[in-house]
Amino acid sequence: MSCEHANKCIACTVSQCRHHCEDSDYCSLDKILVGTHEANPTMDQCTDCKSFLSK
Repeated sequence: MSCEHANKCIACTVSQCRHHCEDSDYCSLDKILVGTHEANPTMDQCTDCKSFLSK
């Protein structure tokens, strides 16, 4: 996707996401939801972008 609406406040390298700007490493959403899959997250690997949609 050529991204006219790259949000320069949300950097993203997950090219498999529908919201990823393929011509730059940014998200096209106005805001994202970050969550966790752990009861007590202690590392960055414990967090998830809940706005992710597969292409």
